[in-house]
Amino acid sequence: MDIFFWILLAFILGSLPLSVWVTRLAGKDPRTVGDHNPGATNAFKAGGKWVGLAALLLDISKAAAPVGLAYQIFDIRGIEMAVIALAPTLGHAYSPFLHFKGGKALAPVLGVWIGLTIWDVPLIALAGISLWFILLKNSGWAVLLTLAGMAVYIYFIRPDQMLFGVLGLQSVLLLWKHRKDLQKNPFRKKKDERNS
Repeated sequence: MDIFFWILLAFILGSLPLSVWVTRLAGKDPRTVGDHNPGATNAFKAGGKWVGLAALLLDISKAAAPVGLAYQIFDIRGIEMAVIALAPTLGHAYSPFLHFKGGKALAPVLGVWIGLTIWDVPLIALAGISLWFILLKNSGWAVLLTLAGMAVYIYFIRPDQMLFGVLGLQSVLLLWKHRKDLQKNPFRKKKDERNS
């Protein structure tokens, strides 16, 4: 299949504001609570645990599906795969369905790594973000240190230029989306300031 097809497919799937749609089915809107991002964290706040869980799984799946198909089934590699892997994250962060606004993209980033590595890198990412968020109480710094930990893991356990490329591209996007948090004291968390 044409590489541009995969990029477009991944971007469109990533751009679907599933957290918003699922939460609105429950009569709520995630953009009215928390930090007003249209992501899974605010879906939990607005709709409760089951709505939030559904939103989270959908936001992960919309990235895991195209990336997993392209990488695991169609065996796409190299820079082409790195761009495909970035596409759903960009779609989520700058959704055309939401006037090019979106969430902070942590759920689709996790989905991308599920598509690429199935379980080990996603587990490292989940463990890292959980630990650092508990210790630092600041989402931006938790993301930064988690990305650093993922880089170390990939370097020693999964040395692959394409994976480094994906992580590098994702890092630029995630750090940009968390730039305000990174300007704050990492040991203080503003009320209701969470990831999406």
